[in-house]
Amino acid sequence: MIKGTTLLAASTVLFATPASADIVCEWVDFAQAIQTAAAPPATSPRSPDQERAQTRVALAMFEALNAIDRRYESYLGLELADSSASQDAAAATAAHEVLAAHFPSQKTALSESYQLTLETVRDPVARDAGIAIGKLAAALALKAGGIDPAVTQLPYLPRTQPGVWVPTQTPVIEPWFTAFKPWILERADSVRPDPPPPLNSDRWAKDYDEIKRLGGKDSKERTAHQSLMARYRITPNLMPAYRLVADAPGRSSVQNAHMFAMLAIINDDAILAVSDAKLHYNFWRPITAVRNGDSDGNDATVADAAWEPLIATPNHPEYPCAHCITAAAIAEYMTHESNNVAPSGVRIASQSIRLAAVQTLPSWDAWVKEVSFSRTLGGVHYRFSNEVGEDMGRKIARLAIAKLMRPVPTPRGKKSR
Repeated sequence: MIKGTTLLAASTVLFATPASADIVCEWVDFAQAIQTAAAPPATSPRSPDQERAQTRVALAMFEALNAIDRRYESYLGLELADSSASQDAAAATAAHEVLAAHFPSQKTALSESYQLTLETVRDPVARDAGIAIGKLAAALALKAGGIDPAVTQLPYLPRTQPGVWVPTQTPVIEPWFTAFKPWILERADSVRPDPPPPLNSDRWAKDYDEIKRLGGKDSKERTAHQSLMARYRITPNLMPAYRLVADAPGRSSVQNAHMFAMLAIINDDAILAVSDAKLHYNFWRPITAVRNGDSDGNDATVADAAWEPLIATPNHPEYPCAHCITAAAIAEYMTHESNNVAPSGVRIASQSIRLAAVQTLPSWDAWVKEVSFSRTLGGVHYRFSNEVGEDMGRKIARLAIAKLMRPVPTPRGKKSR
C-alpha cells in the first residue's frame, strides 16, 4: 500500500491496531500485520496481486459466518451451512486461506496463529464443519474483485510541449488502479464529478487565495492547532472507533464481519473512483498553481514563486481529494452502522505522528470536516476538491448500503451467536 500523504493513506490503516476478544477483529488485525510483514521494499515495482487482500479477508470471513448465522444477503452466493458449525473455526479458516494465497512468504506465522485459534474450539465435529465452510468462503473470495481484462490499461503520459522538461517521476497511481472490477459501482467513472472550477472563475480565485494563505509552509495565518491537524490527519487509525461499535453489547460475530467487509468494499470503490477522476482531470497541485499564479488568466490570483506547502505533496493529480472521499465514505457507512450514537464519542488516532493520543470527536461528520480542512491547511488540496471528494464518498457508501449485503429476516428458531 502507498504510505504517508499519498492516495491510499486512509486505506492503509483501515484496520490497524491491536485487537481483543472478537474473532473477526482479531483476524482483521492479524491480516494487516501479515501484509505489513510481507511488504516488499519501497523501491520494488508494485503489482495488483495484493492490493485487495485485506478486502478478500474481510469478505471471506463475512461469507463464512453469514452461511452459519444468516443475517444478510450473501455477496458471493455462498449457500446456507450447518448452523452448529464453529464460527471461530470458519472465520479463522476463511482468513487464513486468503492470507496464505496472497502472502506465501508468511506461511509459518499464518500456520502457527491458525493452529492456536483452532485449538480453542473443543468440539471436533463443529470445528471440522467450520473449517469446511471457511475454505468454501475463501475460495469464492479469492476469485472476486480482481482486474477486469476488458479495461484497457494505459500508462500515464505527462502533458507537456515538445522539448520542455517536466518532472520525470510518474504518479503513484499505476495503470491497473482503475482496472479493478468494482464491488459496488458499475464502472470506475460511475461517480466521476464535473470538472474543477474554471481558472478564470471567482471560485478558483477564492480557493487559490485560501490555500496560499493557510497552506503555505511559512503561513502567518494558520494557528498552531491547525498546523497540528494538518499532520495528525494524514494517516488515521480508525480501529478505536470501530471497536466501540464492534464491542457493543449484543453484537454478533457476523455483524462485525459484515461491518468490516462493507468498510473494505466501500473503501476500494472510493479509491477506484478517485483514481479515475484524478487521472481524467490531471489538475495541478497548489505548489504548481501558486508558483504560476500569474499565468492562469485570472487577475485575482497573485503568484508566489517560492511558495511551499506545509506537508509533502502526494505524487498524483490533485482533483478530487482522496483523503476526503475515503473519510466521507467511511463516515457515511459508520453513521448508518452505529446510528451516529457514540456515548464516548468517535475515537480516532493518528499514525502520521509517532507519539499521539487518540482524539475523540463528537460525530463521524465532525471527523470528515477535520480531514477535509486538514488537506487545505497542509497546502495540498483546494476546498472545492475537498467538497467534491466528500460528495463522491457519500454517494458510494449510500449505494453500498442500498445494494449490497442487506439484512434478511432471521430464520425461525435461529438465534444470533
